[in-house]
Amino acid sequence: MSLNNNLNKILIIDFGSQFTQLIARRIRELGVYSEIISHKQISNLNKLKKNVQGLVFSGGPLNVYDSKKIKFNKEILTLGIPILGICFGHQMISKELGGKVKQSKNREFGLVKIKKLKNSLLTKNFFNKNGINDVWMSHADQVVKLPKNFKPIASSVSSKLCMIENKKKNFFGIQFHPEVTHTDKGKIILKNFIFLICKIKRNWSSKHQKQKLINEVKSQVGNSKVICALSGGVDSSVVAKLLFTAIGKNLTCLFVNTGLLRKNEEKQVIKTFKKRFKINLVYVNAKNTFLKKLKNVSDPEKKRKIIGNLFIKIFEKHAKKIRNVKFLAQGTLYPDLIESKSVTGSQTSKIKSHHNVGGLPKKMKLSLIEPLKFLFKDEVRKLGLKLSLPQTTLLRHPFPGPGLAIRIPGKITKDKVAILKEADFIFINELKKSNFYNRIWQAYAALLPIKTVGVMGDTRTYEYICLLRAVTSEDGMTADFFPFKKDFLQMVSNKIINSVRGINKVVYDVTSKPPSTIELE
Repeated sequence: MSLNNNLNKILIIDFGSQFTQLIARRIRELGVYSEIISHKQISNLNKLKKNVQGLVFSGGPLNVYDSKKIKFNKEILTLGIPILGICFGHQMISKELGGKVKQSKNREFGLVKIKKLKNSLLTKNFFNKNGINDVWMSHADQVVKLPKNFKPIASSVSSKLCMIENKKKNFFGIQFHPEVTHTDKGKIILKNFIFLICKIKRNWSSKHQKQKLINEVKSQVGNSKVICALSGGVDSSVVAKLLFTAIGKNLTCLFVNTGLLRKNEEKQVIKTFKKRFKINLVYVNAKNTFLKKLKNVSDPEKKRKIIGNLFIKIFEKHAKKIRNVKFLAQGTLYPDLIESKSVTGSQTSKIKSHHNVGGLPKKMKLSLIEPLKFLFKDEVRKLGLKLSLPQTTLLRHPFPGPGLAIRIPGKITKDKVAILKEADFIFINELKKSNFYNRIWQAYAALLPIKTVGVMGDTRTYEYICLLRAVTSEDGMTADFFPFKKDFLQMVSNKIINSVRGINKVVYDVTSKPPSTIELE
């Protein structure tokens, strides 16, 4: 599956920022198609500029003078296309056009106030009546000398040239990050760049995505048959319904019960897809197989790879029973790719492997089809609505492919899984009963590999600690813990301890992402 090459678009040149995908997401939210490519892939300028009406240079972890790690074709600046440089991209534009960048005496990380110096199309309706705005900075270098024909737009106390422009060429540089929610009215910067400067028209919606992806699936698959890895989560559910809409009876969904699913997960999946949608669904009970393979394995990366490899082996085994099966479909999303590896080939740090990204065998007999791999979670949910999936499925919290395996740090046993299933079930049910569930991006219970002393009924206990995690987020790339009141947490804690044998202590995680991740492993 590829991105759409026929739509007019904003092209984002990725220099390795963890926030690059947020730029793409924000632009798509504004109704304009966007793509991301690595700075290493801009050698063919004729191919690059096809249907491109604006360029965005992302941030990145490197120094603009580190020529050994940065490949940059300076001719991209001669294409006559408007350019917006963000953070590192701002510094790169300045350096390549004759300006000067050096290490800051005073670094800027977090919220910083900037002051307007002159009017600009880029900042229309951005500053308050006093010409001030709060923006999110994250840099140790800064532009100290303007390139020729550039003018300053705004400044901060420590970065006098934090916003600059070449009005004639429509080149703009900003030191802060408008794509993150912490920047006040940051989306206005992107909106002004897209519509006022690039003059591109809205061309992107869930409607466009639905028909485009259906056509791509039909083109890729032809008359071949596809086996879909269905877990019951939002991503795989949307993939399954999309494929069924595109190819009908040529789709077979395979639901593997790993023994690491949420309580009653298998019943819900069968009810929705086999009974309601009449999709050909094969149920495989592999609980014992997965638990056996994971015996005595503690390392989270090994868990993911074991689960990924075992998934594929099971798929291939059952695919042999279906004539003419050539494709394996997965619900891989854009953030999965970004956190596992740099999808664009840039210097983005690998955070963790995803079982359906980093865990795939090198010699897989089936060809992969991943129709959602360049979409964000909110785009997937909108697509699911267009495909008539039920709200109960689409509004479910994200659930990791490896399942409860990564919510049990350390060694996994049958007993631990049973304990965690019950605790998680209680927590999620109470969230729904208290009308918290739909206000939260993701929530779960985890079983920590720690036992503590407790007293229950005048008897000493020595049992596990249950950790509760609930976060709010727009995209899963950043997240804040949900601020429950004491009485709710106390009620949930009491219910878990009184109902689940094996737990005598409940704690709540109040760490944001970053520095933490949403999942424990």
